[in-house]
Amino acid sequence: MAAQANATVLAGDIGGTKTSLGLYRIDNGKLTLLRDRIYVTHEYAGLEAVIADFLGAESAIDAACFGVPGPVIGGLSHATNIRWTMEEASLTRALGVRGVRLINDLEATAYGMLYLEEREKAVLQRGEPSPTRAPIAIIAAGTGLGESALVPVEDGRWRAVASEGGHSDFAPRGQEQIELLEFLAAEFDHVSFERVLSGQGLVNIYRFLKARMQDAEPGWLSEEFARGGDAAAIISEAGLANRDPRCVRALEILAAIYGAEAANLTLKFLALGGLYLGGGIAPKILPMLTGGDGRFVRAFLAKGRLAAVLAKIPVRVSLNESTARLGAAHCAIEML
Repeated sequence: MAAQANATVLAGDIGGTKTSLGLYRIDNGKLTLLRDRIYVTHEYAGLEAVIADFLGAESAIDAACFGVPGPVIGGLSHATNIRWTMEEASLTRALGVRGVRLINDLEATAYGMLYLEEREKAVLQRGEPSPTRAPIAIIAAGTGLGESALVPVEDGRWRAVASEGGHSDFAPRGQEQIELLEFLAAEFDHVSFERVLSGQGLVNIYRFLKARMQDAEPGWLSEEFARGGDAAAIISEAGLANRDPRCVRALEILAAIYGAEAANLTLKFLALGGLYLGGGIAPKILPMLTGGDGRFVRAFLAKGRLAAVLAKIPVRVSLNESTARLGAAHCAIEML
């Protein structure tokens, strides 16, 4: 990376629920946040409108990069959870800069993990750090489910590998999860991991349990749902507070599925360098992931002959909500 001194870059984390923009200054290789703002995505017609509001009269930027949900092919975003049309060429013209880059949001999240401080990480499994540089896996459940990895390359640098692994087939473990798959298969033509491991995934698990368990939903919970708030947040809060057994069980199932799919990803990349959990869900349900009976780690290790290998993998949760935006800033700097 041969970034010019004293450059200014615009970075963004574009999500189906919110869009986070930040203006960064690069001074002698150090990245400094100048200002940032979070927008409600659906309130704007497109990314250009959000950028115009954020920058205002300030347009002196040297490069820009945005992490977007879904694959980026030929400079065009094929977003999965957002209706905006995002294209590198049109954004470059709108910003009047040398170049704009669109990358998969999990690619951005992966690069952002390189900037985390120890206080911004929660430990799920201490593991044994690899004595040499090795791939690092990243999985992030939020509005959707994203997966990626960091692969070591020359000169001590890292290269993020984007994927759409969140849309791979959900692989149930045990009779209860098999019944969950059957329940969702009657509704969706394809039951992916994202259908059970995301904000809407938690709602889907709760709906399955509501149909399966005979006891009635408590009135106070029905009233909260009726107010039209975030159903996943309502379920999470009720489960963490142990206010409703169905909500508790929904979180337990999600934690087990999270651990199992995190292990799948780790094995596919042989990520001896570690596993990071990004996205908005893990920090919010951290007590469910770290406490209790260790459901996440037990599911993570339940891979038969490879259990001993997985037991050595360091597993951390990113507590920095701006991880993906930091990664986008990293890529913007690489363009200078």
